[in-house]
Amino acid sequence: MSMTDDQHIATDGGAYTVRRSIHISAPIEKVWMTLTEPEHISKWFAESTVLDGTGVGATGVFIFSATDVIPMRIEEIDAPRMIAYRWSNDDAAAAKAGGVRPKTIDDAHSLLVRFTLEPTDDGTRLIMVETGFETTIDPAYNLETHSGGWDELLDRLVAHFENES
Repeated sequence: MSMTDDQHIATDGGAYTVRRSIHISAPIEKVWMTLTEPEHISKWFAESTVLDGTGVGATGVFIFSATDVIPMRIEEIDAPRMIAYRWSNDDAAAAKAGGVRPKTIDDAHSLLVRFTLEPTDDGTRLIMVETGFETTIDPAYNLETHSGGWDELLDRLVAHFENES
């Protein structure tokens, strides 16, 4: 059984960071696979994921719907312990542009998401940290929407593992 042991998102408006830690009762290799392989990502995160490669510098898109496609690029990887990707997920800018998101990553105005995995006696601790909000057009708005989004998405990740049992 998986569980969240940290039911909230911590946001630090000064540092513009969203952070959440959860516990999953599954081995680190299984959690890694679910975070990094497109066919598994679609079970908890985006409807689908397209990746061109798997290492640092690989690019792709997270497809949440036909009109919500977010470009991403892998920035760091240390399998099976850490993956970080940059994505152009400025919700405020998309809202201002009528829901249209950029087709490529704007390095100066993008966010960095880092997943760190730590093995525990009974599974894996996953720590998610998202930074870079100060580069978006409305940091407070994006902190709020991403906080709620990560709550929902990481709860879905936990539910995915609970439903596998």
